[in-house]
Amino acid sequence: MIQEPIFEESNGNVFSDLGLADADELFARGKIGIQVLRLLKQRNLQQREISQLLGIPQPEVSHLMNGEFQRFSEDKILIFLKRLDTEIT
Repeated sequence: MIQEPIFEESNGNVFSDLGLADADELFARGKIGIQVLRLLKQRNLQQREISQLLGIPQPEVSHLMNGEFQRFSEDKILIFLKRLDTEIT
């Protein structure tokens, strides 16, 4: 017997879909983090250069570049955007 897959429509926030208590914060942090990654990849910088630019140790750069945004507060990621000369509204 083959079981049909069950699909559920997302509300737009995967963290909320998973029932996480801090879903809105995680979603915002992810969106901002992805923007930081895009900007860094456009600049084609080495991790050492990113470390100097953002003011964080190289191991943290590695976590950032791997999308491990949960390691950084939302405020810290916003600081990264400012250091990348991005206007924040």
